Amino acid sequence: MGLGTVVEVEQRTVTLRFPATDECRIYARQGSPLTRVRIPVGEDISDQSGNRFSVLSLLEDGGLIRYRVMDDDGNESMLDETELDHLIQLNRPTDRLFSGQIDTDKQFSLRYQTLRYSNRRLHSPVYGLCGGRTSLLPHQLYIAHEVSHRYAPRVLLADEVGLGKTIEAGLIIHQQLLTERARRVLIVVPETLVHQWLVEMLRRFNLHFSIFDEERYASVQQEDPQHNPFQSEQLVLCSLEFLLASSDRYNDVVSAGWDMLVVDEAHHLEWSPEEVSLEYDLVEALARATRGVLLLTATPEQLGKASHFARLRLLDPDRFNDLGRFLQEENEYAPIAAAVEKLLSDQKLDTATYRLLVDTVNEGDNQSLLEQLESNDIRKRKRAEQKLVEHLLDRHGTGRVLFRNTRATVKGFPLREVHPYPLDWPEDYAEAMESLEGSETLEAELLLYPELVYEVTKQEGQPEWWQTDTRIPWLAQQLKQLRPKKILVITASADTALDLARTLKVEQGVHAAVFHEGMSIVERDRAAAFFADPDGTQILICSEIGSEGRNFQFAHHMILFDLPLNPDLLEQRIGRLDRIGQNETIHIHVPYFEHSSQSVMFHWYHQGLHAFEHTCPAGHNVFVEVETELVHALRQVETDDQAIHALVRRSHNIYQKMVEALHKGRDRLLEYNSCRPVQAQALQKTAASTDNDPALLEYLENIFDCYGVDSDFHSEHCLVIRPTDHIQASIPGLTEDGMTITFDRNIALTNEDMQFMTWEHPLVSWSIDAVLSSELGNSALTVVKDDRYKPGTLLLECLYVLESASSDSIQTLRYLPPTTIRVVADQRGRDHARLLPHDLINKDLGAVPVETAAQIVRNEETAIKELMAAADQLAASKANEILEDAHTQTRDTLSTEINRLKALRQVNPTIRDEEIEYFESQWIALNNVLDSAKPRLDAVRVVVTT
Repeated sequence: MGLGTVVEVEQRTVTLRFPATDECRIYARQGSPLTRVRIPVGEDISDQSGNRFSVLSLLEDGGLIRYRVMDDDGNESMLDETELDHLIQLNRPTDRLFSGQIDTDKQFSLRYQTLRYSNRRLHSPVYGLCGGRTSLLPHQLYIAHEVSHRYAPRVLLADEVGLGKTIEAGLIIHQQLLTERARRVLIVVPETLVHQWLVEMLRRFNLHFSIFDEERYASVQQEDPQHNPFQSEQLVLCSLEFLLASSDRYNDVVSAGWDMLVVDEAHHLEWSPEEVSLEYDLVEALARATRGVLLLTATPEQLGKASHFARLRLLDPDRFNDLGRFLQEENEYAPIAAAVEKLLSDQKLDTATYRLLVDTVNEGDNQSLLEQLESNDIRKRKRAEQKLVEHLLDRHGTGRVLFRNTRATVKGFPLREVHPYPLDWPEDYAEAMESLEGSETLEAELLLYPELVYEVTKQEGQPEWWQTDTRIPWLAQQLKQLRPKKILVITASADTALDLARTLKVEQGVHAAVFHEGMSIVERDRAAAFFADPDGTQILICSEIGSEGRNFQFAHHMILFDLPLNPDLLEQRIGRLDRIGQNETIHIHVPYFEHSSQSVMFHWYHQGLHAFEHTCPAGHNVFVEVETELVHALRQVETDDQAIHALVRRSHNIYQKMVEALHKGRDRLLEYNSCRPVQAQALQKTAASTDNDPALLEYLENIFDCYGVDSDFHSEHCLVIRPTDHIQASIPGLTEDGMTITFDRNIALTNEDMQFMTWEHPLVSWSIDAVLSSELGNSALTVVKDDRYKPGTLLLECLYVLESASSDSIQTLRYLPPTTIRVVADQRGRDHARLLPHDLINKDLGAVPVETAAQIVRNEETAIKELMAAADQLAASKANEILEDAHTQTRDTLSTEINRLKALRQVNPTIRDEEIEYFESQWIALNNVLDSAKPRLDAVRVVVTT
């Protein structure tokens, strides 16, 4: 970031302004990574106009430094430190070398390794996407890569239940944080999911989010009433309920300044043109104030197309501002989807489809692709088809703001088997229902939960519901038959869940864990952990909240003690077991009372929608279509069988038509755009190639050796590391008890107590930062035996880093990550880097005592300075080539993207003006910053041949 100027000093902080990037940063006064700049006499410096001078002497006046300098013509003048070039490079390695502070060859080699590996990971196209404790699934990698590489991504992640939306969001957050495109992230979730998100972010991505609740908020407020509590942490996780409980919190969280907002279970944000819920209003205010927004929902149209439109409106209110136009556009997607399908299946195009392509992708660069569709060259034709598909997907639909993968496109899911159990209808329940027969005030849902109706109507002296309900003995029998297999039981009511657990304990001696909304988050987590433990409880009884967010794919049996009225809720219930990672057939056990509302509901789901054994994407729409008839059937205790069969047949016909329409229209187009197989497979292959990298183990062993960490073999691909008595620094996460680490992804996925080591792990990042931010290994001297050189030949091995100033808006790291330049200079100004690679020098070197090395440097100071000047020229020449490539990449990337977005905007209004303007301004700013980049000497080693 160049030189910074102190603009404000407070009791605990210091504020600096960095003119090179036009940014202000606030640092803690204790332990800040800041060094007072003091240019030594004899050094060359530049002013802000680019004029170069040699420092003759220094004067201090009131804490400020003035330099007496001389230009190339011999003219002397005074130069204030505030006039120094903001991007001045400091020559610390030579200062240490000439002052006798000489490191070992091992430390110099570690520094070179660190520079190489840091450079390599920053250049990787999957940096930030493969370091998490996750399986490398193509559809997840594709979405995360596509979204995280956008400027300020604003998208709706709407994969079907079980496909890993939380992991996709975590990958995007992780990548944005690692690349510093985001620093402040806010995650807002339902209260029941707060701890699950906390654990997932920490366990999978090593991201430490801070939970904000009543206690935390009040504590920060009390410490500093004038301070916005949400600005006290960079990564914040809280519940929607917590934010809505106070207008102060609402105002504080909206004004806190976030780079990214993540909202889970976004289908709870209710909106209509006539009425906006408080939850929607809050998220809308946050979305307006935040550049990047991720919304997550498994059911994008759960509350109808208007509600779906409302969530898209949160992402881009300018684009999605008219519900009627949005619905009209949806009807126009079917022909495009059909054309995409024919191209992907390599079918010969009919005249109508070819004409559609000509009219749709008529830019000049696509004409040759259209002509290649008739080519006899299969590879050429396939490439043209793939390119045209990409262009079609870019130009139409909501694919830029909405991603939705389905089980139909993502393979590997288990079978689902339903096991119905018709039971006798208890007389007490029948009487309770008859007493309310014809009551229009009774909610339809209650008809499905007769124990709740019975409790309301029960007379004094009547037995408790669990004493008369025939599902209770049936449940006890199922537990015995399925023992020791894990069983998840879901019921709508928390009261029912508690009564069930109590009855099983008293009557059967079975200790069942419970999970309901009346428990604290910690209590729920303990119950879930007790169920997940192989030695824990066999059964977990959940109220309806157990069907959202929690993952229990280690279990293979589910008992639906009752059935919900909404098909999406049923799918969410089953989705707790039916998700990626489930490796056995899922058995769904459904007890229901014959000749009751429950019987109607079961047959409607099973025969009308096939909802138990298959996913049901059109379920909600069918429900809306037949809701009146369905509720009427539920209200009739003695329902006419013929009427039920007619309802089921009609529902099934509607379902088939809707599924077919979704298959032909927008859903199919959306699925193609949510995971383009060729790119997704390429990303997976690249990510997989980073696993079990032997260079990582070698590098960490060198780090452990230099910093005083002991490592012992644990098992294949696994080590145990412990601090020694001579540890050189406090390493994050490493306690006195040690840490078990693994380099194998599969081992990490099945052993959560082990740390998964990748190039993105915090311990590795800390190691790289610790080496590069210190002077460790930046000056050395060695003796090499090489017959190709005369004994006593003096060479200088120099490591330079070419880097440029970067900021949130410019993001030069994308085009010029810090790049290492290695030069081995002789006294004639020639480069021997290829003739003497680093590893070859290390292979044949001889250890030199520090005192001897210092004496050699003193004796050869003049010659070394001449070598240094020659090395600077060689590095500058190599830097020019790298900068030329960076300029070319910048031009090719940004001009292509600008032209693409301008063309897309003609047919796809999801393209925001802000995106185009961002790329245009970035191009100008990047060229200016790249022009100012200069190689910085990072390390130097004197090489003496024998």
